[in-house]
Amino acid sequence: MSRRYDCADAEQREAGLTDAASAVRRGELVVLPTDTVYGIGADAFTPSAVSLLLEAKGRGRDMPVPVLVGTVRAANALVENLGPYGQDLADSFWPGPLTLICRVNRSLSWDLGETKGTVALRMPLHAVALDLLKETGPMAVSSANRSGVPAATTAEEAERQLGDAVSVYLDGGACADAVPSTILDLTTAVPRLLRRGAVPVEKLREVIGYVATDADPDSGV
Repeated sequence: MSRRYDCADAEQREAGLTDAASAVRRGELVVLPTDTVYGIGADAFTPSAVSLLLEAKGRGRDMPVPVLVGTVRAANALVENLGPYGQDLADSFWPGPLTLICRVNRSLSWDLGETKGTVALRMPLHAVALDLLKETGPMAVSSANRSGVPAATTAEEAERQLGDAVSVYLDGGACADAVPSTILDLTTAVPRLLRRGAVPVEKLREVIGYVATDADPDSGV
């Protein structure tokens, strides 16, 4: 049976974060608010939990799950390096709605789907999400919706779509801005925009200069 906590209430927030962190450690799924849309999350290092996440969304391994981190230091531990642009971008836009695709640290033992040696990382600007991530460490998090359906912007919407597949719902109220994160690929010589989102490409260019633009896939949070 799923449990939902109103994070506007201090006691429920504390209880919800404790319950959610325990659920993640047990390999279960949780829904959490972010600064873009609600996310469905699992322990990034538990392959069975990531499989449950993909199953709950009705999504295939060909669309690997992004990873949310609570600190830039945690992000650095997951990748070979942030490259010549990654640190400046993280300093400028994290926590915030920018997802960076980097080459993964090959010593890691995890399975996020068919990543082709990369990982999509983001540090969200939301107190509930950051508090949870500080307890759990990096989490595999995708938008809280069934594949092909608009992402949930409230906990109620997420629960209607995902139901008892999720153990804990952390209700942070309606999302202030449902625009998804901007996705930038740093695995090529020139940073390449994969999805337009909450951080305009003009702002990216102010920090790192040229950004190649491309098509906009539907993935991530």
